[in-house]
Amino acid sequence: MKSKSVAVIVVAAGKGERAGRGGHTDPKQYRSLAGRTVLARTIDAFLSHPAVTLVLPVIHGDHVGRYAALDLAKNVRLMAPVLGGATRQASVLEGLKTLAPHRPDLVLIQDAARPFASAQLIEDVLGALDEYDGALPALPVTDTIKRSLNGRDVVATEDRRQLAAAQTPQGFRFEQIFSAHMRASAVRREFTDDAEIAEWAGLRVAMVSGDTNNIKITHPEDFAVAERIIGGSEAVETRIGTGYDVHPFAPGDAVWLGGVRIPHSAKLKGHSDADVALHALTDAILGAIGEGDIGTHFPPSDLQWEGAASTIFLKHAGKLVSAAGGRIVNLDVTIVAETPRIASHAPAMCAVIGETLGISPNRVAVKATTNEKLGFIGREEGIVAMASASIEMPRAD
Repeated sequence: MKSKSVAVIVVAAGKGERAGRGGHTDPKQYRSLAGRTVLARTIDAFLSHPAVTLVLPVIHGDHVGRYAALDLAKNVRLMAPVLGGATRQASVLEGLKTLAPHRPDLVLIQDAARPFASAQLIEDVLGALDEYDGALPALPVTDTIKRSLNGRDVVATEDRRQLAAAQTPQGFRFEQIFSAHMRASAVRREFTDDAEIAEWAGLRVAMVSGDTNNIKITHPEDFAVAERIIGGSEAVETRIGTGYDVHPFAPGDAVWLGGVRIPHSAKLKGHSDADVALHALTDAILGAIGEGDIGTHFPPSDLQWEGAASTIFLKHAGKLVSAAGGRIVNLDVTIVAETPRIASHAPAMCAVIGETLGISPNRVAVKATTNEKLGFIGREEGIVAMASASIEMPRAD
């Protein structure tokens, strides 16, 4: 008997604004969660399931660059993303239209903000489609539910024994849900999920047991809950790395520090842009994950790095952290110099470092001090930077 082909639509076309916090500007599906983006975790949950034939991300038109930067391994089952519509319903329809030429037997529709769909949950939904036209995971409602017409006055108490909280993935026989979505697009009504469209179209929909870990990341506090879920299955340890760098002055008109150009009567001498702060910070990150030092990855003898922006080195270190399943907790940089004055530039440096590494600037500290006129720093012959990095990594045996 031929096995059924299963396609997955990962709906990631929302702006994800409600989950913003602490200066975060990335939509929630592109935020880092224990070292990996939410969307990458969601996609991987389905690519790792042997029954899945195709995975199709549906993304926002403004997020093409963000998607291209995701830490996704190449996989022949992962399709190029398609752009979504103005609503979730419209985005799902765009996904269904894209899948139509592939003629899958079944389709699972998954919210990008649910990164914890387990293999068992996927199997349960697919299993129910042997008897039903559609299926979805759901959890019983345990709280007493009140009905109110104005958000204040209680008019009724619902029978919670008849209620359940819907989750995704929601599964359907492809041709049936495609037809239902096409019909729904012609009526002036916004459906809350795909199962409601199936119900409206007269399809038989079953519920299977949901998973309490299968949370939807919606609000800022949900990230903390998600990290605790990951911590239960992926034990982590905190690693500390330190970095130190020094560069002398040379004739010039500006120095690069922390990724910021600061006008000055001299420049820093060295290979690349001689950004002593970013060099120390890169070494600290590399040290924390056991990846040598900056010279190992970017040898001074290699002419391609002459005059290069040191943000390139820092970004490379950040990608190594992500590739190892790590997460940057906080970074601390101290710059020791008599001149130029640095304190007023510290916020801009934190912003550059945060953007380069894809973390919030409030996880970065940049401090400046002098050497009280002592030594080569006191003689204004150069600048020293020291840095430390705290990184959570999967626990090694």
